[in-house]
Amino acid sequence: MPMSSSWFCLHSSENETDITHATLSLDSRGLAYGDGFFTTMGVIDGQILWLDYHHQRLISHQKALQLDVDSHSLITALTIHAQRLQQGVLKLIVVRAAQAVRGYGYTSNASGSACDIWLKSSAMMVKTDEQLCLPDGRRTPIQPVNRAICLSAQIACLPPPLAGLKSLNRLDTVLASAELQRIKSHLLPSDASHTPLQPNIGEGLLRDMSGCWIEGTMSNVFYQLAGAPVTNPHSLESKNTIDTTQGDSNYLMTGQWYTPSLTQSGVDGVMRQVIIDALSNTAYPVIIRPLQDDDLPHLTRLFFCNALRGIMPMANLTLLNDSVVTMA
Repeated sequence: MPMSSSWFCLHSSENETDITHATLSLDSRGLAYGDGFFTTMGVIDGQILWLDYHHQRLISHQKALQLDVDSHSLITALTIHAQRLQQGVLKLIVVRAAQAVRGYGYTSNASGSACDIWLKSSAMMVKTDEQLCLPDGRRTPIQPVNRAICLSAQIACLPPPLAGLKSLNRLDTVLASAELQRIKSHLLPSDASHTPLQPNIGEGLLRDMSGCWIEGTMSNVFYQLAGAPVTNPHSLESKNTIDTTQGDSNYLMTGQWYTPSLTQSGVDGVMRQVIIDALSNTAYPVIIRPLQDDDLPHLTRLFFCNALRGIMPMANLTLLNDSVVTMA
C-alpha cells in the first residue's frame, strides 16, 4: 500500500465496480452529523498492533450505531494493507451511507445500516522502539517520561449507547486539544522549565460535565494513590526514567492501578483494555474507580495510554490552581 495522506475507499454502499474512484460527498452523514466511528491502528513490521482489540471495537461500534459491517472481511483487508505498509499508521473511518429520508433519521431496512468505509495510511510519527513487557508477556511501546496538566475544558456526558464509543462526534475533545496546544505554545523550547529533570508537557487531563476526571485529550489514564498497596517499594524507578530492559514489567506490576469508569463519558480505548486484561491475573488487577478533585493531591503515579503510543508515563501533574503534584 503506497504511503499517502489521501483516503482510500475500502467499501462503498453504492456497490461501485471501481471503488478506487469513489468520492466522499459533502452530503456525507459523517460530515453532517458525525454519524459513524473511527479507529487508528499502529503497524510495526507489517503487523497491526492489538488487532484483536480493534476487531472488537468494530463489532461493538457497529452494534451500538446499528451499522452493517462485515468485520471479519474488513479485518482481512486491513491485514493485507498493513503487510504492504510495513511501518506506519492506518486510520479507518466507517460512515453511515446517504439515506432516502430527510434529516437525522435513517430507514429501518438494510439501506439504513449500510455504510461507507475509508482508510488512510501515514507514517508513524511517534517512537515505538522502546517497549515495555506486559505481565502477560506481550510488549507495548512506552514513551519518554513527560508531565501533564489539568485542563479547564470538559467533555460531554453521554447516554449508554454512545458513552465509550470512538464516534465521529469529537468537538469537546477538539476544544480541549486546542487548550492544550495553547498552553504548549506559551512554553518555548528555550524555557528553563524544559530540562531533563522537568520534561515537556505531554498530555492534558480532562473532566466530564459531572466533574470527574476521565481521560486525556488523546488517551486513557491510569493512576495510583498514596496509601494503596505496593508490592515492592524498592523496585520503583526514578520518576523521570523507567527501566524497560530485559522485559522489566515492574512499572505496571508495582502497586494498585486505578482507571476511571467510562460508563457516561470518554472513549473506551484499545490500550486501556489491553492493560486491564494484562493485569487481570496479577496480585493487583486494575480497579475501575472515579478520579475526583480530592484525589489529585494524593496521586503517586500516573500514566496515559493509547494504541499508537502505548504507555505515556508522567513525572508530575499541574492542577487547575497551578500547584504541582510530583509522582513518586
